Amino acid sequence: MKIKELVESPKVTVSCEVFPPKKGTELANACQIVRTIARNGVDYMSVTYGAGGTAVGKSLAIAAEIERSGVPALAHLTCVGAKNQAIEEQLDRLKAEHIDNILALRGDLPQGMAAMPDSDFTHASDLVKKIKSYGDFCVGGTAYPEGHPEAASLDEDLEHTKYKVACGCDFLVTQMFFDNSMFYNFMCRLLAKGIRVPVVAGIMPITNIRQVEKIFTLSGTPIPSKLRAMVERFADHPEALRQAGMAYAIGQIMDLIANGFNHIHVYTMNKPEVIGGIRGALSEIIKL
Repeated sequence: MKIKELVESPKVTVSCEVFPPKKGTELANACQIVRTIARNGVDYMSVTYGAGGTAVGKSLAIAAEIERSGVPALAHLTCVGAKNQAIEEQLDRLKAEHIDNILALRGDLPQGMAAMPDSDFTHASDLVKKIKSYGDFCVGGTAYPEGHPEAASLDEDLEHTKYKVACGCDFLVTQMFFDNSMFYNFMCRLLAKGIRVPVVAGIMPITNIRQVEKIFTLSGTPIPSKLRAMVERFADHPEALRQAGMAYAIGQIMDLIANGFNHIHVYTMNKPEVIGGIRGALSEIIKL
């Protein structure tokens, strides 16, 4: 199934992200996680690619396992340092596994690399155009409610997003955010730019203290004062923090749905109990 069909419908959808293991010996465990999530019920699963395509084989294996589990897979594909032939080979592999949905990203530099390597693709928009010209894929792109960290301003970032959509993006998935009012403001800005494709809201439940440090360090995503207070209050009580983090995320999701934003993508950190807990807490809401 094309994800475009899901996110263009008024039905509430809840999807999640999984990522491949760093060690090849853990691939079987990652596939088991996929099967567990599929049993819990999810509308689709995305699978990350790794900086510079470093986990390409494992990512493809997990995406194929998602499809075999009866759930649409959204395969991440990055183009940093990539040549045209390598991208075509990867698209051929995805076709062979009957994977129709791709999240097109520029991607991050591999660890230890200081400069952008030579590539046939400069931006994610270049990759979107390539994918759309190569086959009948449904293509998603990323969006940044606080603005891309490399953009000079939010308006500049929105112009890039508009161009990416013009190149063929069927829908957008946002980076995680913790303040819904920032997301609503962002949506107004998208509409003002004439961007009308469906937008899926990215939510990450905070389930341990390390996540907060990593989020701030790597993405610069602002942490609202009420979330920071929650983290500080329960920092020394891991189970209480996990419970509070889940409650905060569920509150965000309920508020989004109540305001007409029905498509939610959960960054689960490969924890089936996270997406299972969210779907359980929203069992009646997601039937709407």
